Amino acid sequence: MMTTNVLDFQSNATPADDDSLKKENTVVYSEEEVDLLAYYEEAAGRLVVDPQRARVEFGDAVASRLKLSEDGTMVLWPQPCDDPNDPQNWSDRRKALHLLIITMAAFVPDFDSAIGIKLHVLFSACRPSLTTGRSWSIFLLGWGGIFYVMLMRRFGRLPVLFWSQLLSLGFLIGATFAPDLPTFAAMRCLTAFFGYAALGLFVVTDIYPFHLQARKLNVWTAGFIVSPFISPFLFGFLVARANWRWSYGIGCIYSAIVLTLIVLFLEETLYDRGKNRPVLPTSSGLRYRFETLIGMTGYRLAKYRASWREVITACLEVVWRPQFIFVVVFEAAVFGFSIGMNVTNVVFLGTPAPVGFGYNENTVAGAYATPMVAIIIGEVIGRFVNDWILKFSIRRNQGFFEAENRLWVCYLAMPLYLCGFLALGAGVQHLNIAGLVMGWGIAEVAVMINTVAIYAYCNDCFPRHQVGVPCSQPVYRRVIVGFSVAYFQVPWATKSGALVVTGVEATIAIGLFLIAVPLVQWKGSYFRKRFAA
Repeated sequence: MMTTNVLDFQSNATPADDDSLKKENTVVYSEEEVDLLAYYEEAAGRLVVDPQRARVEFGDAVASRLKLSEDGTMVLWPQPCDDPNDPQNWSDRRKALHLLIITMAAFVPDFDSAIGIKLHVLFSACRPSLTTGRSWSIFLLGWGGIFYVMLMRRFGRLPVLFWSQLLSLGFLIGATFAPDLPTFAAMRCLTAFFGYAALGLFVVTDIYPFHLQARKLNVWTAGFIVSPFISPFLFGFLVARANWRWSYGIGCIYSAIVLTLIVLFLEETLYDRGKNRPVLPTSSGLRYRFETLIGMTGYRLAKYRASWREVITACLEVVWRPQFIFVVVFEAAVFGFSIGMNVTNVVFLGTPAPVGFGYNENTVAGAYATPMVAIIIGEVIGRFVNDWILKFSIRRNQGFFEAENRLWVCYLAMPLYLCGFLALGAGVQHLNIAGLVMGWGIAEVAVMINTVAIYAYCNDCFPRHQVGVPCSQPVYRRVIVGFSVAYFQVPWATKSGALVVTGVEATIAIGLFLIAVPLVQWKGSYFRKRFAA
């Protein structure tokens, strides 16, 4: 088993010096001396990806047993086991089905929460004490995610997602048929808390090698970013013509469809790697499927996995490290301000002049098509740009990939973010709908591109502490920024003008970008070595 620090495998030589490297600077390890799983976890952001470079770093004996991508140009990390049950060995079709289901599941929490955006306006007319900004469901989405990602590490992905979707569906049904406003509010908050199982990052990492993860995270991220815009778009038209309960009823139908897909097709993707891998349960067929779905299999295997103490403290293991905290605080501002804008734009669009545009329900609902189209554009741009940066950075770094290269995408996203927010603010302040539409769309393209980059970077830096990444990010994005922004945006914009509000928010985001991203790219290697998790 490899006990040497991962730095012993690294070298600054170029591929042209391969022969001299083998003779002079590189220790050639036998197969018994190299634990490839330990290397993958200890490398923490600097992986040998080029097969020829792998021969230099590990020696021919080890490199010859490395599994490569189909085209033979990439070393697969983590290395798939010689076991058909390893999710890394699944067929492309099987993996695509799982990606589709987890994307549909990621769609649910924000979609359900955003159903109430239009209803806030209607209820506020009846109860002036209710304000559109005070959405506790956004707050509880963040904390609910922390609760679930801890359970996933112990009991597996499938049972946690199943129970979260089942409970959230039950509470959403309760909101649909709530007899009074307090009951409705309680059911809506419980739906948010129990529905946010941030499973996508885990499943993508479980089933795809690292060089495909950013591309697949792009799909999953698009699912949960676009979801809060689809609810106001669809149900704005509906609420104008029918009872508001129909909008929640349709949300229940969609959640039931997702739950059915989970029960029928989703499989457990948590695969215990390493030499101490536990023996799988002896049950099979329908019984094994049922036991895995409800968590009995995960409960039996939990004793072989991370302890409760490790799971609970995983967030704290990651959150203070500089390679994490800088970029996540920056992303919290970028993503959080966009959450607040989604909640308050309905106010600007529906309120009569001079504060807003005074549009009717149909026009307000139609405006939400703008960010939906923008997310699709951002997904397409991010897909190709992330792949290009990956391949270019591997060539530039002589066969290594360093996690900080993921952040180059932010230099594309943030100028768009600044232009989008300024155009949005000017459009609202001067009641120019073209400015609002263009600004909103450009800003959401930027949010989509930037969010994938931050997720991919953090995932690359902490392969051992996957719990900490999805645990911490919802708190920063939703609780600290997203929830709080909705409290002050409308009153501030009414008093000082929307351009001042969006200008200040964009300035904060750009300032954090100029501090965080160049610093992490400059000192990222030092941070990863000095503050390795």
